[in-house]
Amino acid sequence: MALPYYQRRKTTVVHIGDTPLGGDYPIRVQSMTTTPTDDTTACVAQAKRIIEAGGEYVRLTTQGIREAENLRNIRAALRAEGIATPLVADVHFNPRVADVAAQIVEKVRINPGNYVDTARTFKKLEYTDEEYAAEVAKIRTRLVPFLQICKEHGTAIRIGVNHGSLSDRIMSRYGDTPEGMVESCMEFLRVCVEEGFTDVVLSIKASNTVVMVRTVRLLVQRMESEGMAFPLHLGVTEAGEGEDGRIRSAVGIGALLGEGLGDTIRVSLSEEPEREIPVARKLVDYAAESARVRALAKENIRDGVLTLRYDEPLLEDFQLHAAMDAGALLIDGMARDLVLVDPHMSEPQIKNTQDAILQAARVRFTRTEYISCPGCGRTLYDLQTTIARIKAATAHLGGGVKIAIMGCIVNGPGEMADADYGYVGAARGKVSLYRGKECVEKNIPEDEAVDKLLKLIEGESKESN
Repeated sequence: MALPYYQRRKTTVVHIGDTPLGGDYPIRVQSMTTTPTDDTTACVAQAKRIIEAGGEYVRLTTQGIREAENLRNIRAALRAEGIATPLVADVHFNPRVADVAAQIVEKVRINPGNYVDTARTFKKLEYTDEEYAAEVAKIRTRLVPFLQICKEHGTAIRIGVNHGSLSDRIMSRYGDTPEGMVESCMEFLRVCVEEGFTDVVLSIKASNTVVMVRTVRLLVQRMESEGMAFPLHLGVTEAGEGEDGRIRSAVGIGALLGEGLGDTIRVSLSEEPEREIPVARKLVDYAAESARVRALAKENIRDGVLTLRYDEPLLEDFQLHAAMDAGALLIDGMARDLVLVDPHMSEPQIKNTQDAILQAARVRFTRTEYISCPGCGRTLYDLQTTIARIKAATAHLGGGVKIAIMGCIVNGPGEMADADYGYVGAARGKVSLYRGKECVEKNIPEDEAVDKLLKLIEGESKESN
């Protein structure tokens, strides 16, 4: 008997409040608030909008002890209204914050790139084997007490690796590679397993869909080789906004969902967070059908051209489904070009969607590419307005130019490794500009920063001509 086109990977069950994931539970969808976490009223209101849209987990940035403590007030306000949706604290740089948050919310996300290791310098550092081992040993020393708090309070954790925040230690040994990202995750996961702590979710994210897909696949292989099967959270970080953000997310997340991977997802859009939920739900609902379409289409690729036919009256559905169906075949090099057919779509809509999918899959670049974070309580300027201004000022640059727009420094220059230029929040109302990972101008007033970014790009363009 032939195997079905779609068979979801079986994982251990992780208990997150009243909404567990993994095992036979449905794939969960989630989003993250963009309001300051010390603003209880704003966070509660936005969390409710996410939940009303269908969000099953709500994540909040938790940059300090004050914000971690205020999670108690946010949780109490939601529970007072009969809302039991699990809350997730997002912690970077300060393990003590994770300890506090773990006593309050249902899940805590920690980032191996900045949980124990010192702040990134983005310089080539050398570690002897002994120095490297000593640094790894620090993970156990710091992580085990945190796990004890989580056990005591029934708190789950997410080990969340970002391509843009690998530590200098990992970079020194593995470079900026999928292998380094996987090892960064596994170092923490092995401690969890040794301590008998299994309420663990894993994520490995990148803005580059090829890196994201290949790294998640490698993580699954590594877990299987070590007898592990923990649930996966999927997402393309800094996907952007509008059609491009949706298509890029569908290419990366869809490629993995169609292979039966993924237990919870987030579509990271630079928009209001509740707008992410319907898109995520569409990706989940189409996963099995996408696996079927992909399997059939694979047999009909001719001279490297993948042809896909649809009968979708809604543009968003057409774009999401085509991106999910084509993504893995393009990423894996089975096809080099794409032809889409849908009687409901105009020729410009077809052409725009084909170009966007090919660019999202890193096959062909025909337009300026924007890598922009979805925003959170750390964001230091009006993200959506700024993105619109930068797009209006730079869209004419065409293919081959990549611009990163980051709300703060958490992923900042690291996640911009794939970008030519970066616009990064440095302080409230202040922006720093980057060329690749190099900061070329610091703390520019926000009202001057877009013009200076454009001058930087145009100045270098003239020099190269």
